[in-house]
Amino acid sequence: MRLVSLSLAATLVALAAALPSRRHNLVLHEKRAMEPVDWTLSRKLEPDAVLPMRFGLTQNNLHRIEEMLMSVAHPNSPTYGQHFSPEDVVDIFAPSDETIRAVTEWLVESGIRKERLRLTASKGWIEVNTTTAEVEDLINAEYHVYTHSSGAQQIGCHSYSVPEHIREHIDLIQPTVHFLHRLPPRTDQMQKRSLGPSGNIEPAIRTGPKTDGKKVTITPGLEDCDQHITLDCLRALYSIDYTPQSTDKNTFGILELTPQAFLQSDLDLFFANFSPSQVGTSPVLVSIDGGMPDTNRQNFGLNGESDLDLQYAFGLTNPQPILLLQAGDLIQGASFNNWLDAVDGSFCTFEGGDDPTQDGIYPDPVPGGFNQPESCGIIKPPFVVSASYGQDEGSVTQAYAARQCAEYGKLGMLGTTVVYSTGDNGVAGNGGFCLGPDGKLSISLKKTSWLGTRFSPDFPVSCPFVTGIGATQINPGSTVNDPESACEQVIFSGGGFSNFFALPDYQATAVTSFLQNHPPPFTSEQFNNSGNVRAFPDISANGANYVVAVDGDFVSVFGTSCSAPVVGSMITLINDARITAGKGPVGFINPALYSDAFADSFHDITTGNNPGCNTDGFNATEGWDPVTGLGTPNFTVLLSHFLDLP
Repeated sequence: MRLVSLSLAATLVALAAALPSRRHNLVLHEKRAMEPVDWTLSRKLEPDAVLPMRFGLTQNNLHRIEEMLMSVAHPNSPTYGQHFSPEDVVDIFAPSDETIRAVTEWLVESGIRKERLRLTASKGWIEVNTTTAEVEDLINAEYHVYTHSSGAQQIGCHSYSVPEHIREHIDLIQPTVHFLHRLPPRTDQMQKRSLGPSGNIEPAIRTGPKTDGKKVTITPGLEDCDQHITLDCLRALYSIDYTPQSTDKNTFGILELTPQAFLQSDLDLFFANFSPSQVGTSPVLVSIDGGMPDTNRQNFGLNGESDLDLQYAFGLTNPQPILLLQAGDLIQGASFNNWLDAVDGSFCTFEGGDDPTQDGIYPDPVPGGFNQPESCGIIKPPFVVSASYGQDEGSVTQAYAARQCAEYGKLGMLGTTVVYSTGDNGVAGNGGFCLGPDGKLSISLKKTSWLGTRFSPDFPVSCPFVTGIGATQINPGSTVNDPESACEQVIFSGGGFSNFFALPDYQATAVTSFLQNHPPPFTSEQFNNSGNVRAFPDISANGANYVVAVDGDFVSVFGTSCSAPVVGSMITLINDARITAGKGPVGFINPALYSDAFADSFHDITTGNNPGCNTDGFNATEGWDPVTGLGTPNFTVLLSHFLDLP
């Protein structure tokens, strides 16, 4: 459901008037993660404007996700690999009848007639159209209209409250505190959505690798891997020597958020030089909410990500077909929740559905938009999904992040591996921005004096149910046989500690060892040093000097955007070997990676760091560290260990 146009609000027929105020015994439930910078508070929202309110119901058993995930993902578990069915997952997390009854009674007693309420089929949320006056009285909030210099408008409230006895039954309410807080995109930036004819708003989602602008004019060989990374360099670095045999049973998905788009001519140029048998090969398009590769506009910012992902994923897993999860139309775009909708229909309504201020909401009636029902459950989750996107953890509320993180846990229970890149700004956030003393993002593209000094972790990699991938490099003058270091060319490997998520059991020993044996020279004023929170990355792969065909030329590309599809490709090969052996996919891999049995599966990275926020960042050191994680994979050993598991 789309938010009604503010310009039309005054002409809408007012809904039933609210009863006298019932604000007794209210407690704060959620407040805005970040105040909107570079926006002007224009006015209060008209009291008769109609808002499509969604009350996300607390799910059952969310506290057991890690426990259930470990039962199928830890190598010592007697039920390893016995993944849950989709029906099991829906039944396990469905809200209780008590929760549905309590929230319904609260709304009815507050003056909203029961016939106005709608409970979704999955019981994940209750929706109702209300006037501004009704909802402000109901949740003790004040809605305002914010205006950007472009003319774009956004509504929202700073905080909201619910009765104390209801709080345990509601996860979040939307639309409320989430806010788009970046400038309108340029043509070379990622586009989010249109808020009407007045302009588009860029999201807080980072995308795209970096380039040093240098074109590659030679045909690189193994002796050139310190300057030019190719498929052969990666095979030599990580001992990759496996040809898939069960491609008809295996699945590998690459996520791209519109307007990122690959060019077939770039794929063929790359294949002709580095994998000739694949010339003419294209991904299988999975169009999510109208997603289509747009080839009308061509530049590195729009084509670099998709070209990179597909060229290396195809090359490393040849002849495995690849699913292109292209999410979002050219008007609204998409976010992570949109692709989660596509692989799990229950998530479309899980704990409140999509957030109209963060996610593309469909149908999209704007001319040129995807004016059809949203893509819910249109494909089975691929066995591996690689995503080279992320956003600052501090740009979303904890409830929003927890809702999405729970879905990654559910995908792991189903047998899917989800890998995310960790970002390219070291300990800083998207664009190099950091957190202020209050833990909130301090950003303004015009007011650099607002930069904070506290490290800004990335999301979704801060979620303990995904695998975070950092970046390494072959040092100048070194070979594929020499130790790599943390990437310090053009980009710095993202890494750090979450401010939202608790330390998972599978990671506790590694993180505790790092903090005790290699204590960083920072205080709690700079990062969450409690020792009780999720840390990332989990592992790394090379992320410097990739030779990529983009817009008809070979260029050098850098970033954790390079690393993620490489690791995703290796896990896809491992799944193929297991399927060929009559076994199932590995699913959530983190518990295995951190286990003692897999300790010899990695090349430990002990040099380099990840600067940011006016510091040198963390140091790569012996064992796990928040720069390169456990290190880079030795594919041959990793494959052997996963084949040994049931």
